Amino acid sequence: MSGKLDWIDEELVLLKNQGLYKTIRIIGSANNAQIIVDGKKVLNFCSNNYLGLASFPRIKKAAKKAIDKYGVGPGAVRPISGNMLLHEELEKELAKFKKAEGCILFQTGYVANTATIPVLVGEEDVIFSDELNHASIIDGCRLSKATVVRFRHNNPEDLKKLVKENKNFRRKLIITDGVFSMDGDIAQLNELVKVAQNFGCMLMVDDSHGEGVLGSHGRGIVDHFKLHGKVDIELGTLSKAFGVAGGFITGKKKLIELLRQKARPFLFSTGMSIPDAAACLEAVKILEKSDIFVKKLWENTKYFKLRMVKLGFDTGKSQTPITPIMLKEEKLTQEFSKKLFQKGVLATAIVYPTVAKGAARIRVMPSAIHSKDDLDKAINTFKEVGKELKVI
Repeated sequence: MSGKLDWIDEELVLLKNQGLYKTIRIIGSANNAQIIVDGKKVLNFCSNNYLGLASFPRIKKAAKKAIDKYGVGPGAVRPISGNMLLHEELEKELAKFKKAEGCILFQTGYVANTATIPVLVGEEDVIFSDELNHASIIDGCRLSKATVVRFRHNNPEDLKKLVKENKNFRRKLIITDGVFSMDGDIAQLNELVKVAQNFGCMLMVDDSHGEGVLGSHGRGIVDHFKLHGKVDIELGTLSKAFGVAGGFITGKKKLIELLRQKARPFLFSTGMSIPDAAACLEAVKILEKSDIFVKKLWENTKYFKLRMVKLGFDTGKSQTPITPIMLKEEKLTQEFSKKLFQKGVLATAIVYPTVAKGAARIRVMPSAIHSKDDLDKAINTFKEVGKELKVI
């Protein structure tokens, strides 16, 4: 008799045949410009560690010091065991950094979306969501049970039309990524603010890829467009540019108070660990005082992109360090990534279902800790592989 799970074998074979099977590599070193992957030393061009803070000495020291004083874990969910002093300090510093009234911490940015959206809206309400929003936004919308209306990507005019057509709901919420994680383009937040104000909609932006990248000292997209106080809910992550792990929401004090009362992951899941909280706190303090890392990130990004385009690579519509090398075909993209790795460059193939079929790409992530030699080696390696596979 065949087993109940035999269908899984067929599913895995199908993924491999379609070029959609993902091989997860093993990292055996700290997250730096060069890392050990599957026992091989390679250049790291697929990390969200934009500013290189994941292994920055001051941040590691802060985490170690906090462990000696507070231990490792908070012990229970915060409403039961209480707030650790570090959690309180980090929330205050993040609110100050983002120029917001208040802040609440979550375990990850993904959790922050799935925690917050269902508090804001429910079955009687409507969400207007950019069609290329991150999976965590999509899942948060599903959990809310609100009606979801998708507007064309980064198209305020289409949003305006759809908002006009969907007036008869109790509450209306517009949600967008700030920087779109696969294409690297920036939301037209200034235009979305106008729509929200004109039609009485709440506006929420997920700025996970904007923090540490856009705005003064990396404060994000709201600072980039000078829209402080005009975006109702701002989500951030501590897992990318800040170099650690965690998520947060900033906004009005009454919003933060409501989330503390009703957001299920806050109420029912243990909070951020001690070393993570201490490391994040130190990272925020570093960015508050200096923009040297942000400037270096953009210097490296412009250098890398310019030379890749000159070689004939298609970098899509990116406006940020996220640099998609558009190859379109899934199997070709997987093969390109494998050859890069063989030649000492780690840059992961992004294929369906992360992106649409026929939109496969190598997503390259320059960082502030890449040297000019690192960038040149990566560029030359892309050139070699591109010629081998007749892409350029």
